[in-house]
Amino acid sequence: MEPQIRHRAAWADIREFLVRAGALAALLVMLFGVVFGLYIQPDAAMHPHLKPGDLLLFYRLPRSCTAGEVVVFTKDGKRRTGRVAARGGDTVEVTDAAALVINGSTVAEPDIYEETPKYDSSVTYPLTLADGEYFILCDARAGARDSRWFGPVQAGEIQGRVIAVLRRNGI
Repeated sequence: MEPQIRHRAAWADIREFLVRAGALAALLVMLFGVVFGLYIQPDAAMHPHLKPGDLLLFYRLPRSCTAGEVVVFTKDGKRRTGRVAARGGDTVEVTDAAALVINGSTVAEPDIYEETPKYDSSVTYPLTLADGEYFILCDARAGARDSRWFGPVQAGEIQGRVIAVLRRNGI
């Protein structure tokens, strides 16, 4: 084979590689810019289920969440994580005895190891959520910044539902 033909073949291989690498990069940008998101858990607000430094993969597309799902949301200009406790149409109350009551029934939360204290905030109970509103609580209930502090979270503030966790420590 002549050197000139080999040179053209090498450039063709390089061009094909660059086109494929560009297509892969575009696909990854689309996937992680539109469909999925990554977030590093910054604090112990979701302890013991999520720990500081855990990498969370969340799914952005569904805008409707159900009770018990962990979501990534933005409130007061800060990205946060929390667990959906109630959604539009539900009536929520946090009692003086630190119990969570939804639609008149005390919620049994076997995976939550702390009581749910009422905060001295602008949130008044009972609170009936409108369509597109969610009451979100952190798993580490004492002192957490959640819906007891800032009120309902709007559907547009929810960035996505957590679908996988990569543990930073103790794998």
